[in-house]
Amino acid sequence: MEKVDNLIKNKKIVEILSNRKVKFIIGTILLSGIGIALPRIFHILAGSSAGATFLPMHIAVLIAALSFGITSSIIVAGTSVISSYLLTGMPTIERLPYMLIELVIYAILLGLFNKKFSSYISLIATIILGRILYAGTLFFAINVLQFKTYGISVIESIKTGMPGIIIQLLFIPFIAKIISERLKLKNE
Repeated sequence: MEKVDNLIKNKKIVEILSNRKVKFIIGTILLSGIGIALPRIFHILAGSSAGATFLPMHIAVLIAALSFGITSSIIVAGTSVISSYLLTGMPTIERLPYMLIELVIYAILLGLFNKKFSSYISLIATIILGRILYAGTLFFAINVLQFKTYGISVIESIKTGMPGIIIQLLFIPFIAKIISERLKLKNE
């Protein structure tokens, strides 16, 4: 306790917390937690189809990509999907690898696009190209590798997930901008 008091008195704790690596670690951990909690909240409030409709697990990954970059968003994607499955059974074991691949695709694309374009343009490009790459991944996994399908159609998932896509476009860049400004981040 004495060490904590000394850190506070010497304002060393402010220095530590203002370090970019510390912000990255804390932000990534918090967004991973959000990536686990949000889907559960949506399912409780809006029923079992809420995940496919509102895409709550995507939210934390996309915010991480815009605020902290590719590495953070990949970590958020992996920890969110795997931890959510282990804690809640969602996504189902059949859906888990596909969900993980989908979120990692979005994490990488948005992290890359955000280096060159505004967050809105980056997000739109990610949503479009991400769905195309995800469709290709599904086709390859099911038809070439003979992986088991769980009855997914990318076109149907876009139709079902349109409310979630609209939420993403309206709120994700705004939330990421606030986080970046408040934490004085510069996405690298």
